[in-house]
Amino acid sequence: MDTLNNILNPINGIIWHNYVLYIVLGVGVLFTIWSGFCQFRSLTHGVSVTRGKYDNPDDPGAINHFQALSAALSATVGLGNIAGVGVAVALGGPGAVFWMWMVGIFGMAIKTTEVTLSMLYRNTDDPDNPHGGPMFVAAKAFKERGLPGVGKFIGGLFVVTLLISTITGGNMFQSWSVGEITENYFHVPSIVCGIVLAVLVGAVIIGGIKRIGAFAGRIVPIMCALYLIAAVIVLIMNIGEIPAMLKLIVVEAFSPSKAQGAFLGGTAGYALLWGMKRALFSSEAGQGSSPIAHSAAKTDEPVREAVVAGLEPFIDTLVVCTLTAMVILTTHAYDRGPEANFEDSLSVRVAAVDLDSDGAQDTNSKDVPLWTIESSAIPPRSQKARRTSGPWTGGEDVFIIVHGEPDSDTGHDLHRMGGRIQLDEDGDAVAEWNTNFASAIQPTLADDDGRIYVDYPGPSLTGHAFDRAIPGLGKYLVTLAAWLFALSTMISWSYYGEQGVVFLFGDKAVFTYKVIYCIMIVVAAAGFIQTDKELDNITALGTGVMLWANIPIMLIFGSMAMKAYHAYIGKLKRGEFHPHAAPSITDVMGGKDGQK
Repeated sequence: MDTLNNILNPINGIIWHNYVLYIVLGVGVLFTIWSGFCQFRSLTHGVSVTRGKYDNPDDPGAINHFQALSAALSATVGLGNIAGVGVAVALGGPGAVFWMWMVGIFGMAIKTTEVTLSMLYRNTDDPDNPHGGPMFVAAKAFKERGLPGVGKFIGGLFVVTLLISTITGGNMFQSWSVGEITENYFHVPSIVCGIVLAVLVGAVIIGGIKRIGAFAGRIVPIMCALYLIAAVIVLIMNIGEIPAMLKLIVVEAFSPSKAQGAFLGGTAGYALLWGMKRALFSSEAGQGSSPIAHSAAKTDEPVREAVVAGLEPFIDTLVVCTLTAMVILTTHAYDRGPEANFEDSLSVRVAAVDLDSDGAQDTNSKDVPLWTIESSAIPPRSQKARRTSGPWTGGEDVFIIVHGEPDSDTGHDLHRMGGRIQLDEDGDAVAEWNTNFASAIQPTLADDDGRIYVDYPGPSLTGHAFDRAIPGLGKYLVTLAAWLFALSTMISWSYYGEQGVVFLFGDKAVFTYKVIYCIMIVVAAAGFIQTDKELDNITALGTGVMLWANIPIMLIFGSMAMKAYHAYIGKLKRGEFHPHAAPSITDVMGGKDGQK
């Protein structure tokens, strides 16, 4: 994994350069102004369309507007909202939330534009099984301009990035996160979770988009409702903290955040980076993935489904991600205190890793000394920590904060040195400290009393935040939500990848693709990924390369999308569309309102 990380680090450094983030935001601003603030139409007309008032069983497509939105949301409202937000706040601080909001607001315009294009160029040769997405936009639109070879090449390039993102963010991120939180809370081996997930996902994706739409239409509203109700309860319990946290979010979006407790702090640029990366991963705005699901919707008006699609970033980022972030902030899970303390600094010291016969330090490949921690037995958890998490049970990842070399990301010299708790024969807690901390200068303890923090990566931080409010709530509710969110996300992303495979290789390759997809679920849960940063390296690659492929397609053909959008809104204003009475919600969720 270290070799892979060394390869991915410089690649992601280019893909996620700050200028790339500014460009994505700029594209959102461009289409917001060009469309005349289409966000408003999504929140008004889009809701009516989703409710089924414009559904027509004679229109081409496989699923109704609600099911198409649910299928797309099942890919976006997932572990990005639980694990991704946890990573953003833990590393970027409160300021990261502000940049998540910006992506949510302007992402609504990006989503409306990219779905409009995909609906304009979708393939409806088989009206009950349409195909669409940026690859079809590139292929057909360039062909219209006499450049079929260019269109095929760009469409194929997009599919390659789509498959990378499908396997990483749409698959491995989900499997790892479920395995991590389940093993953390219930000590079920992560690989067992991966096998169960693979079987469940395989059982659904064999049925194609209609089964996926039916599954998403039922499970997404339920899982969102359960999670949001729990989040609101926690926020009510901590309502006094909300004003201060909202102020902190805005202030630290533009200024360095202070190191407090387990949080190491960060620069304003670091907050922007993490907020935008995680929000783009969660909402998929600009990636070109959700247009693939929306292209299956029953409609003869391309923009009608695009207006529905604009609701995605609002629901995903401005509602669900914000509630998750506020739970983490108001419970102070991100800047939590230590869960145990050594009696004094003499009980623990930092030492060089291995000494050769000459007494010199062994070093890593960059000739920088490696360091570890020498300590006595780990002291018991504090009374407060035991109320939330119980006593040491073994397997907990812990860290101690040290001073070391300056870090440009945080703006100071604080670092984590980590290890894992094990129980000896007498049941006493001991730590196996890592031996891979590289520093040209000898690290020194940041705290005189040797504070021990528990590491809660990804979804575990969100679960811990809920547990801090109501012990056990995170353990059961967040774990359940993680399973449901991961299942829905992996199922929808499998369809995205499938459409890419169809574009490149045809229908005959779909079965082989589905088998490989399910195998990768197990691989991700088998210990392939260990830390938040390793996880981010993999998912950032998938999200980033899709942005690089899809944003140029949007800019090249964006004028066509805007022309179609304004034409549709003109008809709407003139009353040329005649909505009917909304069908029952059960019919809408089950897709019966769109059946002949």
